[in-house]
Amino acid sequence: MHCATSGPALNILHLEDSPADHALARLALRRAGVECTLQQVDTLPDFERALAAQRFDVILADYRLAGFTALDAWKLVAPLPAPPPFVLLSGAIGEAAAVDAMRLGMADFVAKDDMARLAHVITRAIEVHEARRARAQAVAELAASQRRLAELTEHLQSSIEQERAAIAREIHDDIGGALAALRFDIAWIRRHSHDPKLQRRADSAAETLQQALGASQRIMMNLRPPILDQGLVAAVQWLAANFERRTGVPARVRTGGEYIAVPPAVQLVAYRTAQEALTNIIKHAQPRQVRLELADSEGMLTLEVTDDGRGMAPAQRDKPKAFGLKGLQERARTVGGWLDVSSQPGRGTSVILSIPLPPAQSLVPAPRENLPDNTESTEGAPSPARAPAQASLPPAAPDAPGNTP
Repeated sequence: MHCATSGPALNILHLEDSPADHALARLALRRAGVECTLQQVDTLPDFERALAAQRFDVILADYRLAGFTALDAWKLVAPLPAPPPFVLLSGAIGEAAAVDAMRLGMADFVAKDDMARLAHVITRAIEVHEARRARAQAVAELAASQRRLAELTEHLQSSIEQERAAIAREIHDDIGGALAALRFDIAWIRRHSHDPKLQRRADSAAETLQQALGASQRIMMNLRPPILDQGLVAAVQWLAANFERRTGVPARVRTGGEYIAVPPAVQLVAYRTAQEALTNIIKHAQPRQVRLELADSEGMLTLEVTDDGRGMAPAQRDKPKAFGLKGLQERARTVGGWLDVSSQPGRGTSVILSIPLPPAQSLVPAPRENLPDNTESTEGAPSPARAPAQASLPPAAPDAPGNTP
């Protein structure tokens, strides 16, 4: 049966065992100017076959039919991937039962003695359904976009770290080797020359060369610190010691163990987080002291970098070009972690990185002499000791073979 008017036609499935009530519904829709195709079924098997055969814009259903109710019909509709609006059109149901039915997910209820409302209820149900569908689609597209962004971020970070490691190796092998050989030659000239002027020039060249060696070491350490090969604890200790040496600000390290075994990707994320946090402290915080806490507890790696400096207002963290913290947050997500930042003006800042670890990860004891004197271990009292060894360029060796003409 067709309800003839202008506009796009609706395909409506009407679950009704009374031909008279079906005719009344068709008449009400026609009078309201709703163009539609109204298909009637009166048994549950016919209803199920109709759902499988075509797509409907809306379903109208009497509540109580021969041998079943609208609730049985709803059980067939609800699991569908995109169920159409389901409107109760009945006279054999109370208001409380209608409310309960709507709580299950049905769109609305119209009493048969108020058929004039039917067109309005159908229009509204379809609008709400379309709005929900559009919202669900937008949410799905946003989630897909965020997933692609996370994958791109992970790929970029991995590529950057690989390039950093490659550049660091080239500096060490090529530039470092050339500078070391040059240092041998300058030392030979200095020893074998009796001209004071030439000796002074050799001394000046040796001093300049030493500055170049220091700069290349610093660049290598920033690109891909060899200290990472000694583990995350040693790397964080080195960062703290370097920060304290550069700024004069005390930087204390507290660890949950002398060695924490974590996957390489997690280790790199934690290291870069500590590095960036300390860099931000140097640029902005003006602190009196800094604390770094590193722990592996209950399957969770946590790194906290805290200062007692200037702090920052929430608006500063949300600035459009505040890429430092945003970059750390994205980096944490690449290993399933997250970043929390707590700060108040005048009360310092705390940056906390949390990363779930695989079940197999555990603490592996390391020699206590690897703990520098700015480190406290929660496993025992702090003990003064040397800092972790740092990779360096080849040292000078007087009259090394191959450097004497």
